[in-house]
Amino acid sequence: MHKPKTLGIGIIGGGFIARFHIKSWVGVRDADILGVFDPDAKRAREACALVRSLNCGEAKPFKSIAAMAADPAIGALWICAPNYTRTEVMEEIAQAVASGRAELIGVTCEKPLGRNVREAKKMLALVQKAGLLDGYLENQVFSPAVTRGKEIVWARGAAIAGPPYLARAAEEHSGPHMPWFWEGTLQGGGVLNDMMCHSVEEARFMLTPPGAPRDALTPVSVTAYTNCLKWQEPKYAALLSKRSGGKTDYLKRPAEDFARSLVEYKDRGGKIVVVETTTSWCYVGAGLRLSMELLGPEYALQINTLDAGLKVFFSREVKGKAGEDLVEKQNAEIGLMPVVADEATEYGYIAENRHMVQSFLKGVRPEENFSDGVGVTELLMAAYLSAEQGKTITFPPKGLDAYVPAVARGKWNPKNK
Repeated sequence: MHKPKTLGIGIIGGGFIARFHIKSWVGVRDADILGVFDPDAKRAREACALVRSLNCGEAKPFKSIAAMAADPAIGALWICAPNYTRTEVMEEIAQAVASGRAELIGVTCEKPLGRNVREAKKMLALVQKAGLLDGYLENQVFSPAVTRGKEIVWARGAAIAGPPYLARAAEEHSGPHMPWFWEGTLQGGGVLNDMMCHSVEEARFMLTPPGAPRDALTPVSVTAYTNCLKWQEPKYAALLSKRSGGKTDYLKRPAEDFARSLVEYKDRGGKIVVVETTTSWCYVGAGLRLSMELLGPEYALQINTLDAGLKVFFSREVKGKAGEDLVEKQNAEIGLMPVVADEATEYGYIAENRHMVQSFLKGVRPEENFSDGVGVTELLMAAYLSAEQGKTITFPPKGLDAYVPAVARGKWNPKNK
């Protein structure tokens, strides 16, 4: 198969995260978005209209994944479908390639790669069997503040004073957009599965020497804690029930809205380095807050996305519609508000998608790939196991591949302790 100069992209899913990727495409070169598939035809048409309005490609809606994969103009697929559909989506892609109907170069998948280790490993096996290049869409390791910060700290601080030994990462907001995210059985868990996938990977990336492979650090233990602090309260449980048409029941079937973890790693010299993460769906501030730290012997790095360079103030007389035009998961429209001026850039989506496209065009596996997605899932499952057992888990624990957290089975309720 000849290497094209411009890559045609098909996006599977037309919802919130797909639109983030579409908006990022204004900064992606050598690729056009040519198609969108979503089971909701209206949502697919709206996503295609957004692509065309941004001049990012002549996108058209497709009636199936197989049909989009078979289009000769499309060379790579971006999986932005819900968590509970991803293995089926990957099976359909692999089948289209195996049957000869599709000639693809690569496929990428949003986080998390799987709802458990078995699903994540199945995704990896399917993409490898299909002979496709694979990219794991973990945007935070491509965030400009993270990549530039890491470059400076390792070139100046670590080179003179010694390598860093502690990375902290937190992701917090007031809760997901869609009802299925709140369902442990569909999403695979609660906030730990939804957002700690970002935090553990970003922090590991910061502690890893530049250019070194993932196995430069070996996880040796995981300690975690989970709880449902806000959304199991009757007032808020009733709100979730109303939003979902009565399907979401956090009094009987909650998922965790707060989670912490501590991961111990050994570097190649046997020295212990530590990753500490915090995630929550019960943070009520201006909106989504991402904070990261990297600490070493004589230096420290700090990032907080709500420490924005742009702020606006609206008095109580400015009564407008609720929205998210200032920051993702925005919680207010008046007062002194931070504005993340270009979220697609700040959160790493542009750099992430540029990397994936350029890797596919060169015929090389992206630096962040499905193997990394499996590694993240293994850490998350070990964290759930630690929280359930109330003790530190030596990594890797036995039976991790078959383990499904109680929250993902609809069997977890902290009020029953």
